[in-house]
Amino acid sequence: MHILVTGGAGFIGSHLVDALLEAGHDVTVFDNLSTGCRDQVPEQARFVQGDIRDEAALKVLFGEGHFDVVFHEAAQTQVSYSLAHPREDAELNVLGLINVLEQCRRQGVQKFIYSSSAAVYGDNPKVPLDESEPLAPASFYGLTKVAAEKYIQLYGSLFGLPYAILRYANVYGERQGNGGEGGVVGLFARALARGEDLTIFGDGEQSRDFVYVKDVARANIAAMDGKVPSGIYNISTQIETTINALKEILLYFSHAGVAVSYGEARKGDIFRSSLANGKAIETLRWRPKMKLMPALWRRINIFSKGRKPSERRQQP
Repeated sequence: MHILVTGGAGFIGSHLVDALLEAGHDVTVFDNLSTGCRDQVPEQARFVQGDIRDEAALKVLFGEGHFDVVFHEAAQTQVSYSLAHPREDAELNVLGLINVLEQCRRQGVQKFIYSSSAAVYGDNPKVPLDESEPLAPASFYGLTKVAAEKYIQLYGSLFGLPYAILRYANVYGERQGNGGEGGVVGLFARALARGEDLTIFGDGEQSRDFVYVKDVARANIAAMDGKVPSGIYNISTQIETTINALKEILLYFSHAGVAVSYGEARKGDIFRSSLANGKAIETLRWRPKMKLMPALWRRINIFSKGRKPSERRQQP
């Protein structure tokens, strides 16, 4: 199949591109490289540098080739940035999305797969949350994701565009920067490998549902199936982990003697977060494979390669 991945040079997008190529698909990546990296795009994929806010560039892109499936990973993903720059956040996450949807509608794309977020639920203590829970975003980032979902659903009902909306929990793994919703894993792992102190915002008892990036890529592949009905699917492990627990695990694995300080909780951050994944397991026939503990050990080991063997812990 001919497939387009917007944001395919980024963290999640590049892993998705790898999985699509491995499955034998013809892949085009469209990315403005604002946060993505050209080196993360394999040579087998066609790369086009461009911005989803640029309608003319998208018309050229879609005019040059027919895409069977479009994965929309391009987005502004940082809650703090959305609070400081709400206009740009909306331009990227809503107006940019509409530009892509319009091209999909005109070209008759077979399926549109969208990367949404647990941020749409806001601060709901009734965890794990399933897809029927009310949407109450606590940040402009979460609000743009809600708006995007509504646009996609209307494009589906009004124009017959099949879709899958995947609400990611907190994604972590290789190639992750310090930003985004799961960036705390990479941020802490890098700091500990360098012997730097850690700062936790809030009391550390806020929880997250950490899901491995390659598992997320597999969920996207599963959503491609034409037999999968249009709908919304949580992509998660359904396991809560507090930031304090994450810190303790990483400290143990790194064997680092660093200080840990606590700062004021950040505006827009959710306190408890865990998503029910039963619908994805049943309908997508997908389930997460990677467990958090071995994945964290792997992250620490990657970042601490420069340390002496005697300074590293062995795999548990």
